[in-house]
Amino acid sequence: MLYLIGLGLGDAADITVKGLEIVKKCSRVYLESYTSILTVEKERLEQFYGRPLITADRQAVEQEIEQIIKDADVNDIAFLVVGDPFGATTHSDLVLRAVKMGIPYRIVHNASILSAVGCCGLQLYNFGEVASIVFWTRTWKPESFFDRVKTNRQNGLHTLCLLDLQIRERSLENLIRGRKIYEPPRFMTVNQAAQQLLEIVQNQRARGEEPAITEETICVGLARVGSEEQKIAAGTLQQMCTVDLGGPLHSLIITGNLHPLEAEMLKLFPMPEDDSETPSVDSTCP
Repeated sequence: MLYLIGLGLGDAADITVKGLEIVKKCSRVYLESYTSILTVEKERLEQFYGRPLITADRQAVEQEIEQIIKDADVNDIAFLVVGDPFGATTHSDLVLRAVKMGIPYRIVHNASILSAVGCCGLQLYNFGEVASIVFWTRTWKPESFFDRVKTNRQNGLHTLCLLDLQIRERSLENLIRGRKIYEPPRFMTVNQAAQQLLEIVQNQRARGEEPAITEETICVGLARVGSEEQKIAAGTLQQMCTVDLGGPLHSLIITGNLHPLEAEMLKLFPMPEDDSETPSVDSTCP
């Protein structure tokens, strides 16, 4: 049996009782480290689970998954995923491959950022499509994700932006030369995402377009959701460009129409070192 087990968002203890019981009986346990990470070391997880973990990086998940699960029809194999197993399309593909190979599977669900984001006081049913913001380079600055922000704003809905993380990535030169030399891990912060969003706003104005958001659009920055070090700050997009929420992982919400209750809840999360209330919010998107 192949088990896809959600680990939650905070630390080792966030795994469910059901999930932990399954992990302890499996012949092999893989820890997926491509789509997200926990804020605790692998060794801490191994100590808590009482089992050694095999790291499954991007290459393993995308190119070698058949080798990982090939004997799951005769052995119990666990595939551990930060958050919920279906929080990323990568794991839907894993299920489809397992079915094609005739391997039975089971899912053990857990909390994900898609549900835990409600901790900031915004109501989950007021969210639209999720957007992903990737690191820009000097020659590659994609803006396509902004279409989702625009559509959500037109419908009065909030946008949860998942921010890029790069683990075990190789430079273009090392890829070309076939060298397995990896770059240091990178995790996009709220202020980096906000700076890229502002550049998109400026680009659209330069093209004579009316951007879906402005410097004064209310946003919410979140860091390490689900952990004891969780931080949340609400303020304008301009303010988000300089906010420091500490270490990874970060997420950013671009608000749509705010219900009065949501606006009151956001006042619980002023910008760091700023005792003033969250800026007043109109009931319609700017």
